[in-house]
Amino acid sequence: MILFSTYFSKCYKLALLSVQRYRCFLLIIFFNFVLSSVGFSATQDVKRLTWAHVYETSEPLHIWAEWAAKEINTRTNGRYYIDVFPTSIMGKEAELNQSLSLGTVDIIYTGTSFAGQTYPPMALSELPYVFRDYEHWQKFTASQLFVEMIAGYKKATLGNQIVGNNYYGQRHVTSSKPIQTPADMQNLKLRVPNASIYKMFPLAVGANPSPIAFSEVYLALQQGVVDAQENPLPTIKAKKFYEVQPYISLTGHLQGSILSVLSDRLWHSLSAQDKKLFADVFKEAAMGVSADTRKSEQALAKWFEAQGVTVLKVDRQLFRQQVLPSHESMKHTLGVEFYERLQNIK
Repeated sequence: MILFSTYFSKCYKLALLSVQRYRCFLLIIFFNFVLSSVGFSATQDVKRLTWAHVYETSEPLHIWAEWAAKEINTRTNGRYYIDVFPTSIMGKEAELNQSLSLGTVDIIYTGTSFAGQTYPPMALSELPYVFRDYEHWQKFTASQLFVEMIAGYKKATLGNQIVGNNYYGQRHVTSSKPIQTPADMQNLKLRVPNASIYKMFPLAVGANPSPIAFSEVYLALQQGVVDAQENPLPTIKAKKFYEVQPYISLTGHLQGSILSVLSDRLWHSLSAQDKKLFADVFKEAAMGVSADTRKSEQALAKWFEAQGVTVLKVDRQLFRQQVLPSHESMKHTLGVEFYERLQNIK
């Protein structure tokens, strides 16, 4: 009887312990559910945005995009989180422009030539030799003329908002043969971006423009599909074009501009306070891109020479004199008033 009583007592204690453990288990499940619900709600309050571009991760454009994404997350106390997708992961440049209009991406970098396909005056800055120098480009970016062009682009795109103008550097020619005068470019197969305005320079000097997607240029050069291409020095380095092109001619025929653009859907979803915040961050980022790009291109000629590339300094006036007459055919398309105002910026 004593043994049975002891056995019963032990069983009772084990059962009681089991009940207590079960209750504790239920409490743990309950609190986990509450915490996950709170976390889910917090996640719902964070708006994730997509920023897509075609540039390499080593380029200032991407580095400052990452900076801007972090700044916006910080300055909005985590209300916005931006995922940046470089190197054409989300599509080529033409596709990114379409995606922005469709609302499948929120932010893009795009060249002014692509913006000009929707709003022609925006392509003015892509005219070869339209800028006298880097300072001329800077003054244009800070001008009332550029503000008016932004407004025109916004109207033409039904609300897409330009929030930054990033200096992309002077564009120079890399080639499989030395180029020192316009005559050396006769019948040269020159890769250009897939926008008609980029054909002006090669056509003016007798070359054959060949539009090829940016992501396919290295292979096209390597396989001899084209003889040459043109881009700023930092891009030539980042895309490693110098590995398959032994010559760089410092033609400086374009002062490239890359726009930071927010979709209509995103811009109109922002409060007035957030619009200012976004605009401030993107302006700061564009200034950072421009300063870094300018510094880099000034130092790169010697770097390329150290890699065994022949860097040729050309008489740009010879090229400029041959190219400037081609502007006449474009002034009426892009806007005579805008063209004259751009030229008169001092």
